[in-house]
Amino acid sequence: MKHVFGLALIVGSMLGFVSGQALAHHSFAAAYDTSAEGAITITGRIVQVRLTNPHSFFFLDVEDEESGEVVRWSFEAGTPSGMLRNGYSPEVIKEGDVVTIAGFRAHDPSKPNGMLSELTTADGTVFGMFGPREGPGAR
Repeated sequence: MKHVFGLALIVGSMLGFVSGQALAHHSFAAAYDTSAEGAITITGRIVQVRLTNPHSFFFLDVEDEESGEVVRWSFEAGTPSGMLRNGYSPEVIKEGDVVTIAGFRAHDPSKPNGMLSELTTADGTVFGMFGPREGPGAR
């Protein structure tokens, strides 16, 4: 009987840990407006690329069209392993590079952040959320 109770305690603890981890990971739709109204395109200069789990981030300095002030934007992208597997590397997009990001803004429009859908470099290379666009629909 003691062995059954011990096994149940271990299994229960493991399930609690796994479910906590699952709740910690969020849906992009929970944080970003993925409707047509939420679609944005931003051009700016790369300040930092952060390849960390669970998602990568691109940070850009963007000049505000109305005020002329520079605003720091952040864009959440795919997993670092997915981006690296599809050909992205830190040498491809470096600090100081000018890029254009198409994506979706945060649900709170006062926050300068979004979800990356496509990133286009100055030479026209297009990267999707998980790396370069490849296949029949690639540009």
